This record gives sequence, C-alpha cells and structure tokens, in this order.
Amino acid sequence: MAEGTKQETAAAAAAAEVVVTEAEKKVEVEVEEKVDEATAAAEEEEKKMEEAEAEAGADEAAVIEGSTASFKEESNLVSDLADPEQKALAQLKELVAAALAAGEFDLPPPPPPPATPAADEAKAEEPAKPDVVVEKTELAAESEPKTELAAESEPKTEAPAPEEPKTDAPAQEEPKTEAPFAAAASTEEPKAEVAAEETKPAEPEPEEKTAVVAEEEGTKTVVPTAEETVVPASAEPVVPAAAEPKEEELIWGVPLAGDDERTDTVLLKFLRAREFKVKEAMSMLKAAVLWRKSFGIDALLGADLGVPELESVVFYRGADREGHPVCYNVYSEFQDKDLYEKAFGDDEKRDRFLRWRIQLLERGIREQLDFSSSGICSMVQVTDLKNSPPMLGKHRAVTRQALSLLQDNYPEFIAKKVFINVPWWYLAANKMMSPFLTQRTKSKFTVCSPAKTAETLFRYIAPEQVPVQFGGLFKEDDTEFSTSDAVTELTVKPSSKETIEIPASENSTVVWELRVLGWEVSYGVEFTPDAEGGYTVIVQKTRKVPANEEPIMKGSFKASEPGKVVLTVNNPMSKKKKLLCRFKVKSSTEST
Repeated sequence: MAEGTKQETAAAAAAAEVVVTEAEKKVEVEVEEKVDEATAAAEEEEKKMEEAEAEAGADEAAVIEGSTASFKEESNLVSDLADPEQKALAQLKELVAAALAAGEFDLPPPPPPPATPAADEAKAEEPAKPDVVVEKTELAAESEPKTELAAESEPKTEAPAPEEPKTDAPAQEEPKTEAPFAAAASTEEPKAEVAAEETKPAEPEPEEKTAVVAEEEGTKTVVPTAEETVVPASAEPVVPAAAEPKEEELIWGVPLAGDDERTDTVLLKFLRAREFKVKEAMSMLKAAVLWRKSFGIDALLGADLGVPELESVVFYRGADREGHPVCYNVYSEFQDKDLYEKAFGDDEKRDRFLRWRIQLLERGIREQLDFSSSGICSMVQVTDLKNSPPMLGKHRAVTRQALSLLQDNYPEFIAKKVFINVPWWYLAANKMMSPFLTQRTKSKFTVCSPAKTAETLFRYIAPEQVPVQFGGLFKEDDTEFSTSDAVTELTVKPSSKETIEIPASENSTVVWELRVLGWEVSYGVEFTPDAEGGYTVIVQKTRKVPANEEPIMKGSFKASEPGKVVLTVNNPMSKKKKLLCRFKVKSSTEST
C-alpha cells in the first residue's frame, strides 16, 4: 500500500465541497436570469439537468467498470518486499530505536507553575549563602560578642519587615528544634530570621547567628538549629538514584521496536503512506505517537461518552469477501434533528462526537484487525450519502477535524472505500477529481448511484453479510439464519422467470427466505411430491409483489413425503432483477 488514507478521504471531501460551491453559484445565476428570462432559464436548466444525468450515468459506469477488481493489499512479509523496501524498513527501525533511547516519543514535561514573590527572593539570596558546618558555627559564636544575652535585656534594633523583607520560606520548610528552650525561643523567635544572616562572612554588616542561647549556672550553651545541622552537599558523595525501567512503547497494542512481526506491519503502514521515504515516515510516526498521548487514547478506549444514539450512524457489520471488517457510515441518520443537535449542537457536543468517532475507530482496530504478517490489518468503509446533511452545517468543522486526524494518524487502514446512494452531482464531481488521483487511490474508490448500490456492494461483500437496509439479508434479530448460511444469487432476466428447487425428505421441514431487489415481480411457492401420481400442494399462491413490499419474503413447509419445494419468480419488466435466496431443511427432530 503506497498511498495513505490522506489522499483518499481528502479527495472525497474536496469533491463534495467543489460541487456545493458550483451549485451555489448556479443558484445565484438562476436568480439573476429569472428577472427577465424566467421561461427561457427554466427550459435551459431542464436541458442541463438531463444532460448532467446522462453524463452521470456514463461516469458511474466508468467508475464501476474501473473498480471491478478489488484492491489487492501488498504483503507484509519482509521476505516478499523489494530490496529498496526492505532497506527502507531496516532504516526506519534503526531510527525508531534511536528515538526511543533519546526519549523522542515522550511528551515534553508540563511548564512549571508560576513562582511566588517569596520564592523569587529566596532564589535570589540563595547563591550568596555559603555552606556552613556545625563546628564552624559554634566557634564563630564564641568569638563574637555575646549578643544573645544582651538581647534579653535590650531589645534589638532591626529594620521593619516591610522595608527589608526577609525570606520566611526556609523557616517554614526547616522548623527550628526549640522545644527544650521554650522561654528563650519566645523572645528570640522574631529575631531568628535576622540571626540567620549573621553567619554569612560575605555580608558587610555582622548579624546575629541563628543559634538559640540559654544561660544556666553562669555558663553559655550554644544550640545549633536545624538549619545549621545541614552538611554541605560537597561533604558527602551523592549517590545517583537508580533509573526506573521505561515502559514499552506501544501503538494499537503493538510494540514500536523489537522482534515482534506485528512491528514490521505497523512500520510498513507509515512507510507506504509516505511512499517509502524514511525520514517522512519517521516524522509521521513520531507525530502520531505524540498525538495519541496528548489526546489520551488509552483512557478514551474505556470511557463512556454517553451517546448510544450514534451507534446507528457509524457501526461495524460483518466482513467483505476477503475477510476485512466493514464499517458503515450512514449520514442520513442525521435527518433526525434531535440527533443532529445532540451530536453537533455546541462546541462541547462536537468535541464529544469527535472523541466518540476516534474511540469507535480505535476499538475496531484493536478488536477486529490482526497485525501479523499474514493477518487482516485494514478495513472496508461504506459511506451512504443518501439524504446526507448539507456540507455547510454545524458538523462541517468537526468533520474536517476528524478527517485531518484520521489522515495524519491512521495510515493505510482502508482497503476499500465504497460510496453508495450517490447523487448525480457527486458522480460529476468525481469525474472532475479523478485526474488528480493516483491509479492506486482510484483503485480503492468505488462510487455508485442508488440503483446500483446493492449490486456494487455484493461485488465486494457477500449478501448474507450486507444489512437489509442496503439490499442484503443480514438482520440483527434473525433467529433462523446467520452469516454462516450462504445466499444463492441469481439474475432474473427481463420477461422471464426463475425457479429454485429445494429437495425435501419425508417428515422434514423446509425453511427459506427470498428477496428480489426492487420487486415488481410475481412470486409463488408449491410442493411437488416425488411419487408418481402425487398431488402438487400450493404453498404460496402466485401474486404480484410491488416495489414497496417487505424486503424479505419468508416461508416454511412441512413435508410428509419426499418431494421438492419450488419457488418461482416471474419478471415481467424490461429490466433484469437480482434475486437472493437461502434455505434450510430440518429433520423432524430438529424442527420440534
């Protein structure tokens, strides 16, 4: 896969916006022309519409014709890579290992909190303080005048606190051990901060020592404070703390370095997204890892965002014919105004929608993809544009943001992108954008009109895997059939009929379900016994089924003798019809 998701999704978004802009300009021109040429303009517009629809039909045929071959993913086995690709992978692995050792995948530390004025003063005074050992302080105390004794009789003159503010932080952080000398501490406490400065030989004016003195029986005792008991850092060697082992760096549960084969698969995604340009792939990988950490992906995986209503908008359902999980995007659900407002009503709701969309993708990747060299590591996306909201709604900003995040951080996760129920103007826009897309990107894109939706989906996804709303047979609450029950696909030609024969044994029960896309056919069921001379039983009288009939016809018949159940579909129309059918034959023990 040499092309990233970026070109794929951006091309579709750009095409839609170009068309919207052209449509708006056309409306303005029509308004101006209606002033004098209302009738002529209407006729001309009608003619243009017919021509555009005709061209759109040709465009659709060309698009589908060019996309009949499903996109074939490149191998993730290193031995299958070309020599330049193997070399690029080896270089990227070296860059990743070096970046991990240098901590380049770590978020920068948060900025320090703003410093308080007291902390600033303490920082300014700190370089001027020499480290003083306890013994030196005591000797200095004996040589200086005994100012501590005088302090009891004469109050010391000191500058007012507002004029010469002293740092109180050290006194709070390292409290003095004054409990044995409570009386002296009560008088000397206001002076302790000033006395702390006296031990500095660099100060021009001598100050009192930070020592508490008690007079007892004519002797003087100098008691060092807690501050004085600190030995300089240079006095003892500092033992460096043992570095904690770093956690393994993971992305989608896969280690970024090591011998794990899944690592090669992940790195190849980034290389293919940047056409095997190693430095660009490394920059993309580093940015993706840092974004995941800043966005909080790991915490988001288990978060409850409280939007169960959105489960009908984007959901995973089944797999394509090659085993890729299929993700459906049904934007017509936003026709519900309450749901639209709940998703995009304000900035907070739009942010929640974005987080929900990323959460859904992350869960799908971890639960449904296998990054082994021979596993499934990409998915198919089906986007239903039927009754989708206009491009200029409240959702536009968050949609663009989501596209940008998906392009930059989830490379090569799309094996096929199918746009269904596409209006004619989108087909015309697709034709305009086609020359700007690479052949590889165009091979991933398929665009089809409403009439071709089911037929196009069945080209890539089996009918039993396609939800009923898109023409398939899959139903959530189906108790009779599952995705393991294969569907027979038949084409009923114009003005012809098709029969399906289901053999039935004695005392067995035949169960079936049938669907004709677009109906407008005649349908009937009968049982024909194997015995000669047996009577044919009419199970379902032949009747015409209109287009608005229930999408699926179900039936059952209990056979008392061997025979066959025959389903008959007659197509009187001039267009061919797609018929889907599956059945089961249960024995008498299974049916009870």
